[in-house]
Amino acid sequence: MEARIRIDKWLWHARLVKTRGLAADLVSGGKVRVNGARIEKPGRAVGPGDVLTVSVAGRVRLLRILDCGLRRGPAGEAAELFLDLEAAVPPEGGMGEQAS
Repeated sequence: MEARIRIDKWLWHARLVKTRGLAADLVSGGKVRVNGARIEKPGRAVGPGDVLTVSVAGRVRLLRILDCGLRRGPAGEAAELFLDLEAAVPPEGGMGEQAS
C-alpha cells in the first residue's frame, strides 16, 4: 500500500511552513491545490506522485511529492521530500543561446 500523509503535516515536514498550525491555516485558506483541485481540509491525504500548487511567502510553488517523510528533519532532508517543478523547466530562450 502506498504511503499517505495529511497535507498539513507534509507541508510542515517539507519545511514550507514553520508550524503545523500555519500549514493548516494555509490549506483552510484555499492556498493549496492537489493535482489541480483546490482543497480546504488540512486532513486531506497526499502521497508520492501528487502535484501541489502552494501559495506561500508571496510566491506560488509547484511541487511533486517524492516521499512522505517520517519527521521534520533538517533542510537537506526536507528538500528530498519534493521536486520543485518550476526549477525543472529551463528558462525561456535559454536553450541554444550562447553568450558572445
